[in-house]
Amino acid sequence: MFRFAETVAGIDESGRGPLAGPVVAAAVILHPGRSIDGLDDSKKISADRRDVLAATIRERALAWSVAWADAAEIDVLNILTATMLAMRRAILGLSVVPTGVLVDGNRMPAVEVRGRKVAVEAIVGGDGLVPAISAASIIAKTTRDRIMVKMDGLYPNYEFARHKGYCTEVHRDRLRQFGPCEQHRLSFAPLRVAE
Repeated sequence: MFRFAETVAGIDESGRGPLAGPVVAAAVILHPGRSIDGLDDSKKISADRRDVLAATIRERALAWSVAWADAAEIDVLNILTATMLAMRRAILGLSVVPTGVLVDGNRMPAVEVRGRKVAVEAIVGGDGLVPAISAASIIAKTTRDRIMVKMDGLYPNYEFARHKGYCTEVHRDRLRQFGPCEQHRLSFAPLRVAE
């Protein structure tokens, strides 16, 4: 893994697998003088702890940004392309231009900021290994969860606050009862059947 100066951005996403809602990406550049204890893969941290850490990250990071691709974009582009788009949007939203980007996983978006290519490296398991990626994982997950809770208020039949759009038995039951809404990813196999 290469190392950058303090302007390295970590990036991760949340929501590639659900049947509904956006895929959300976050980019975080940690401040070298403001450490944050407890950073880890967001899936290994309780929801309450993630919320506390997300607030701390937003307060202490040198820069952070969140972006997403919605269900319609996912259906048009496919989930991988939509994820890369959300990641590029998050990087472009940073208030500080990163000297490099470390991405969780084995795929990475091509990144150009202000006409300059930015070096990008993919790290499998990076959300548990690289603090900046861990921070991005936490911001992406907490942001997506909040979006899905808000969607629950708009589409109460689906109980999005309960399952966040994932393919749970409750969600499948609601789809059988009500069919998909405009927040569902119609290109995903279970929804092609539900149409």
